[in-house]
Amino acid sequence: MTTHFMPATGLLASLDLLDISLSGPLAHLRLNRPAKRNALSDTLIQQLHTALVNLPEGVRAAVVSGEGEHFCAGLDLSELVERDVAGGVLHSRMWHAAFDQLQFGRVPVVAALHGAVVGGGLELAAACHVRVADDSTYFALPEGQRGIFVGGGGSVRLPRLMGVARMTDLMLTGRVLSAQEGVQVGLAQYHVPAGQSLVKAIELASRIATNAPMSNFAVMQALPRIADQSQSEGLFTESLMAAVAESTAEAQDRLRAFLDKRAGKVLKQG
Repeated sequence: MTTHFMPATGLLASLDLLDISLSGPLAHLRLNRPAKRNALSDTLIQQLHTALVNLPEGVRAAVVSGEGEHFCAGLDLSELVERDVAGGVLHSRMWHAAFDQLQFGRVPVVAALHGAVVGGGLELAAACHVRVADDSTYFALPEGQRGIFVGGGGSVRLPRLMGVARMTDLMLTGRVLSAQEGVQVGLAQYHVPAGQSLVKAIELASRIATNAPMSNFAVMQALPRIADQSQSEGLFTESLMAAVAESTAEAQDRLRAFLDKRAGKVLKQG
């Protein structure tokens, strides 16, 4: 499968710390601070938020990657020096807003990981819906060694992926996980050879973009909230979301296609 991306225009083209390109229903957002290992400055976080809010209407899935040798080496620590408590809270909340837009925005997001996925970079990846790690990828949370604490939603999202005990280990000891170890503990769902994470991420995003929009919406918006609810509340929420999804015109068309044998069945892969 060949996908041809063209540079974005207008507002998206003006975001200088992101390289944004489009291909039909796909958007590719590449972090573009390679000299800083794509460290997350305030400006980069703000631009990421702006880009996600202003994706073209026809986009149905997005890929996030990093320029250069690393996906993202975390927070730009130079911006933490001499920040007071109030400034720290506002800074963290700015990150929360941007990463909430990743997780609960309009389209599913696939992260193509390589090199460092460290600190804030891991928090960013955790906000995406699907993560692909290549052999060069490594995961770490060095906040304990820096005298700081996660502030981009990591304490909420990462325990849901890897568990509190594993996150505690990474933060207290400075342990670094390989790509394979990251997949084993839930930090990524796919493991590919070095240099292939973007190709795989685009393949997955292309597949996601063909889903019924309401089904994607339900997975993105309802599923994580149901996981936080009690069993009785979750079951009721599930019933409401199932009724909404199956009642759409597109769902009805797809169900008829399957019953009329015009749609393929689920088959074992590989």
